[in-house]
Amino acid sequence: MTIAVGDQVPSVDIFTVGESGPEKVNFAEYCGSAKLVLFAVPGAFTPTCSAKHLPGFVEKADALKAKGVDKIACLSVNDAFVMDAWGKEHGAAGRVDLLADGNADLAKAMGLEFDASRFGQGVRAKRFAMIIDQGKVTSLGIDERGEFKETAVEAVLERL
Repeated sequence: MTIAVGDQVPSVDIFTVGESGPEKVNFAEYCGSAKLVLFAVPGAFTPTCSAKHLPGFVEKADALKAKGVDKIACLSVNDAFVMDAWGKEHGAAGRVDLLADGNADLAKAMGLEFDASRFGQGVRAKRFAMIIDQGKVTSLGIDERGEFKETAVEAVLERL
């Protein structure tokens, strides 16, 4: 079942890279009492994700924060090292947190996964963007495969 507006986010562990390497982070605790924009991409270093999705949120981070957003996070089914390198390549530090869902545990818990095994990529997160306020989903946009509309930073800014 897909997470919906009004639902609490799941309490699932994901990873980031800290000073000593990968660090486990509970997603519900990460959200805490903050207003958060979470967007997910099918894969770091992939064409649309690298050319448009992450760069848009990095570029418009100040506009999101001006609308009351405390945190901006990007989720992908990649390992923490890949997410860290991808964030560095796009200047995301201090603007967008990179969250690694290597086993797709969070994507599956939210019902926002898809099987890309036929392309040799295993289970991935769908391209989605949600606004979370104090751990509760207040807005959710999901793009169909091959689309990039509902999850673009401009669409999220309109929903804030």
